[in-house]
Amino acid sequence: MATTMRMRAALAVAALGALAGTVPAAENADTLNPGEALYQARCAGCHENATGRIPNTAALRARPPEQIFAALRTGIMRPQAEGIAVFQLQGLVQYLTGREPAESAAAVAEPNACPTPAPPLAIRAHDWNGWSPDLLNTRYQPHPGLTATDLLRLKLKWAYGYRGSYVYGAPVAVGGRVFATSSTGRVYSLDARTGCTYWTFDAETSARSAVTLARLPQGSKARLAAFFGDDAANYYALDAETGRLLWKTRANPHPQARITGAAKVYRNVVYVPVSALELVAAADRRYECCTFSGAVAALDARDGRLLWSTPVLPPAQPYRRSDVGTQLYGPAGASVWNSPVIDERLQRLYVGTGNSETDIEVPRSDAIVAMDLRSGRIVWWNQLLKGDNFNMACARPRACAPGQPCDLGGVNNCPHSPGPDVDFGAGTLLRTLPNGRRVLVASQKSGIVYGLDPDHGGKLLWQTRVGAGSALGGIEWGSAASATTVFAPVSDTLTPPEQARPGLTALDLATGAVRWHVDSPKGKCSWTQQGCLNGLQQAASAIPGVVFSGSHDGWFRAFDADSGKLLWEIDTAQTYTTVNGVAATGGSLDMGGAVIVDGMLFLNSGYGRLVGRPGNVLLAFSLDGR
Repeated sequence: MATTMRMRAALAVAALGALAGTVPAAENADTLNPGEALYQARCAGCHENATGRIPNTAALRARPPEQIFAALRTGIMRPQAEGIAVFQLQGLVQYLTGREPAESAAAVAEPNACPTPAPPLAIRAHDWNGWSPDLLNTRYQPHPGLTATDLLRLKLKWAYGYRGSYVYGAPVAVGGRVFATSSTGRVYSLDARTGCTYWTFDAETSARSAVTLARLPQGSKARLAAFFGDDAANYYALDAETGRLLWKTRANPHPQARITGAAKVYRNVVYVPVSALELVAAADRRYECCTFSGAVAALDARDGRLLWSTPVLPPAQPYRRSDVGTQLYGPAGASVWNSPVIDERLQRLYVGTGNSETDIEVPRSDAIVAMDLRSGRIVWWNQLLKGDNFNMACARPRACAPGQPCDLGGVNNCPHSPGPDVDFGAGTLLRTLPNGRRVLVASQKSGIVYGLDPDHGGKLLWQTRVGAGSALGGIEWGSAASATTVFAPVSDTLTPPEQARPGLTALDLATGAVRWHVDSPKGKCSWTQQGCLNGLQQAASAIPGVVFSGSHDGWFRAFDADSGKLLWEIDTAQTYTTVNGVAATGGSLDMGGAVIVDGMLFLNSGYGRLVGRPGNVLLAFSLDGR
């Protein structure tokens, strides 16, 4: 970076003077630390004496500068950094970590280009395409190319280093290639057997959703497209063979909108779930909270044209002022964090929704919602938790009288009666029982798994508590299901230790009865034992006879699907020599879980954005490392 920190300090003096209340003399620039002033003005209120999932200042100092910079520029802290110049953000990052963030990935090409042209790409029936190998979100691979008896032969074949400082999203494996998104916005197409790079594409900002591939209609600009969204709610279609941009569309106009869940592509329509960062922006008492509604957008796969967009909630209206006079709006919230289920029989899609963010009572937050595929019309919904009204203003620390409870209800942008923030982040999944009855399974951060009847308006069939629940799960990202059994990974991170039940539970798909439960082993983090977490926040994956689950301490395990017996485990939180020459380490396992195709297993390691250890590696395992 050509501009030195000394130059930035001088440039930042006037801008930061407004934050500090005075404009220091220019001759004192060398003795100023503008990063510290900016941190105190914009950040310290939440991160000093932080609670819950807000990292404290010490935790921030331990993070790579690139991770903090990415969070401020394009990630979860984007609302707090609004209006701050890039050089000021770099100063803030240097103040916290002692180092400037490195150049972005977009400036550097990957050095391990594949030595021969890629063979023709085809989508096969047994590929892992998007969030799940199927349209039903089962995360079950019936033809994995390996069996339970092969697990002990799994060895690392190659490791690939992302240029970001933490992993994002989930890899997919289609047609002998691996496609992956990343925290820098770089999207990768790799050879599945060797990890060599076919192409990369740099999106506008961080890209979290898994890539979904689909064949385009005859006459389109490409034969196959790779679809994904980014943290600014941009949605992209790339030529899957070459990485060339086909089209780019803003999927939602709200300034805080983002894409988290993978889309489903069905009959030339891309169904995009839309979430938002507004619950984070609400922590700023100056922010006029809240106006976003979770939604699903349907885009034409050929050109990105918007066919319909259905918000989950009615339009927000002004309803009161906060205790500091900020105009507040509602209803708001109900983000759609997860990938839709496509019900071909009824021509519907199903999504789970997030919590409400205001005091206004709404019927479709913390709910399962069914929409008509053709029109987007909401057909039915089942609200499984009422009154879960939460935004990050409710987590902001404030002074409390000694010995008195610290109730944030009604303070600033926090609703008067805050809820527990235990929405549906995990995708629903659909299965047909041997008797022909169908069950729609919804896994919640409350620690409850629900069975609903999709053929009778989402009627509740059963519900089973498998964990205590918390803002970071319960079930955070997703269960998996075989033809008869649901496998629910429980995190219970942030839950009081005496109540937490981290582990893996198998439920009878027809009744919800517990078939077995295994506690997550005590955390054994390779980087530290202090604050080492053992919650299972990562989505589960399953193959015949085996269920896979990743832990926050970096350990990845395989269990017998019938008994829960541990079959195989490996610590992924290690340092790796990568095929693309990027220094890489593993860390906490979270978000998207294992992908199993053609006898190989692909896994991201190092999701440490809120808790745990960040890392930047994609791991590929094969039988005997061959």
